[in-house]
Amino acid sequence: MAFVTRAGATLARVLRAGVDNGGDSPVLEFEDVFLRFEGVTAIDGVSFDVHPHELFSIIGPNGAGKTSMFNCLSGVYRPQRGSIRFLGQNIVGFSPHRIARMGMARTFQNVELFHNLTVVENLMLGRHHHITYGPLAAMLRFGPAQRQEMAHREIVEEIIDFLEIETYRRHPVGLLPYGIKKRVELGRALAMDPTLLLLDEPVSGMNVEETEDLARFILDIREELGIPMILVEHDMGVVMDLADRVLVVDFGRSIACDVPARIQQDPDVLRAYLGKEDVVTAVEANEK
Repeated sequence: MAFVTRAGATLARVLRAGVDNGGDSPVLEFEDVFLRFEGVTAIDGVSFDVHPHELFSIIGPNGAGKTSMFNCLSGVYRPQRGSIRFLGQNIVGFSPHRIARMGMARTFQNVELFHNLTVVENLMLGRHHHITYGPLAAMLRFGPAQRQEMAHREIVEEIIDFLEIETYRRHPVGLLPYGIKKRVELGRALAMDPTLLLLDEPVSGMNVEETEDLARFILDIREELGIPMILVEHDMGVVMDLADRVLVVDFGRSIACDVPARIQQDPDVLRAYLGKEDVVTAVEANEK
């Protein structure tokens, strides 16, 4: 852990390292958002906010609307109603690349990497929207192009150290173990220099050891880099151990939003997940 702490301290100096927007003002405000597809309501008036340095989690059964929320946040979907304010600006209707330039980065449930490229090359792609030189300078690789590439490469190398993937840096991603691919995808999101990080089921498909490793890196991102995160995850152990607050959704509606300890005892949450009235009744009886 000491190694990760040193790497995190260095990385924090070269990235923006979290959000400083004046006190505890929300980084993100998701207000009364409504999204509908041909008779199917994916998001039904959901509201929540995310504060600086917070790890906010969204959970719910399959089909509850979690991924639709991420797609609205990242500009893939445009909700029919409501507002999404990121760093004080309403981003509804913004293109995905514009939202990415504002500082919102995302990982995906299914690994979305370039499998024929190396780890370093995949991470360098995360720096693409920071490049300011033109095509001619890029082809000749002189002056601003060379200086910027060196600066971006330095950041990528710090991320490689931070995520402890030095051994794989020159390997094509397609040849790597699944757990390492997930780290590389997380690293590419970090390379974007995010002010908000969206994690879509980051430990999905992992074994216990891989899950513990990635959970540790997520904690390091919050503690060392101070980057606020929204975590969508089915592994309740990970959610309850990592999250500051948890939003529970079911059939597109919010049914609870609280700290993990209270969420675990909420009758509506138990009913949505277990569908058993006797379990809910037992919990309510224990609280009396």
